Amino acid sequence: MSAGALVGPRAEPAVRRELRAAEILTPAPRRAVRDDPDWVGRAALSFLAEASDLLAGQLDEDLVAALACQLLVPRLADWCAVWLDVEGGQAGAPPRLARVWHAEESRIDDLRAVLEQESLRKELPRLPESLRGGSVPVSVPLPWPAGSGDDGADASAGGTEDEGAALACRLVANGRPLGTLLLGGAGRTRVPDEVSALVEDFARRVALAIGAARRYTRQATISRVLQRGLLPSQVARIPGVESALVYEPSDEGLAGGDFYDIFPCPPGGRWCFMLGDVQGSGPEAAVVTGLARPWLRLLAREGYRVGAVLDRLNRLLLDDATEAAAAVAALPDGGPREENRPRFLSLLYGELVPLPGPRGGARCTLASAGHPLPLLLRPDGTVTAAASPQLLLGVEENASYQSRTFDLAPGDTLLCVTDGVTERRSGRRMLDDGDGLARALEGCVGLSAEGVAERIRRAVHDFDGVPPGDDVALLVFQAERLPAG
Repeated sequence: MSAGALVGPRAEPAVRRELRAAEILTPAPRRAVRDDPDWVGRAALSFLAEASDLLAGQLDEDLVAALACQLLVPRLADWCAVWLDVEGGQAGAPPRLARVWHAEESRIDDLRAVLEQESLRKELPRLPESLRGGSVPVSVPLPWPAGSGDDGADASAGGTEDEGAALACRLVANGRPLGTLLLGGAGRTRVPDEVSALVEDFARRVALAIGAARRYTRQATISRVLQRGLLPSQVARIPGVESALVYEPSDEGLAGGDFYDIFPCPPGGRWCFMLGDVQGSGPEAAVVTGLARPWLRLLAREGYRVGAVLDRLNRLLLDDATEAAAAVAALPDGGPREENRPRFLSLLYGELVPLPGPRGGARCTLASAGHPLPLLLRPDGTVTAAASPQLLLGVEENASYQSRTFDLAPGDTLLCVTDGVTERRSGRRMLDDGDGLARALEGCVGLSAEGVAERIRRAVHDFDGVPPGDDVALLVFQAERLPAG
């Protein structure tokens, strides 16, 4: 006999009365737990293969628990429950009942009510501490607690005392306990050895999936915290200029390579803005973003104008890359290849100065360094490029960047995007092939800044049936129209 934990005639009478009173272990219309050893032998491999395929890549531990229960019920059990230990919780913290499932869905609530009893919540999912550090999940005798129900409850429930059996498996991955899986079947006194062995193998796969989901969750949480530090919590409001922002990282769990900012820069009533795209994504891109945005703010507030800001930022990136390369070279074997990659940055950077007087509008000075060119939409539907192409930042030490100045008249709209917009693909076509972005912008005449941003965002998503594979970021500025009269 395997190490399976059997809940049958030897279980505490009070616990059996609770289960029968809830009609949890009364026989199901058809037997779910298979007794035929030949069937288990034939079906085990296909069952485990299907389970592995369904569990692989799941990034939510509660979804893993739900899939585990539904894979077992009704194939190998009449009901199933999964407890998950609290990650990073204090020693002795009670586990969480993550999922309950029954072959008869009408009994799920009753089953949960029984399993959530205080006595069961404390004892049922807790296996002996000596096994908590085991490298594989195991099944052990289940320590059902003695209940305090009265004798009348047993008589009112009816039935015999040997109505079913249950099996508990500890979920352990990489030596770390993650939770407990419990399943039960009606009309028997023990779970067959073949089924116990199959469930234990299945539990290993469940534990690995839960461990992977938790690692992803930790990484995603760290990335979100990092992202909040890299990007402004809100963008500044420019007097006389309406603005709109769209920012959609391709992977919501990871820090992307796109960044943006709008901030006031006294004296002189200047308002600076930036839209950048770091080569790559993830932590490497986040490092460059973490350097570039504060450097840009500092240079702008030191009084450098647009071209000079890009000149100095270019040299700072190259200096930092040189220092990083020297540090990596000092590591054994020259360090990981990822650390040796140059840090290139495409950037659109500019200033807006609201114009006084009855005309209104704003004076715009901007420069593009290896970035998709901004587009200027006039009220008559004319669309023109608002900057000239220049070299990426971080490529050439002696590069000199030039800016362009023009007036953003009332009703004029300036659209700034990253390559996640212009290079949005549908097969071999890109959205900006044949000036596709300019044509999309032409149809935005009369829309507000928010309306333009939403129209372009929708065009990006509608261009292909699959979600964008790159970060999508765009800024829209529109000089406010003067009141009539």
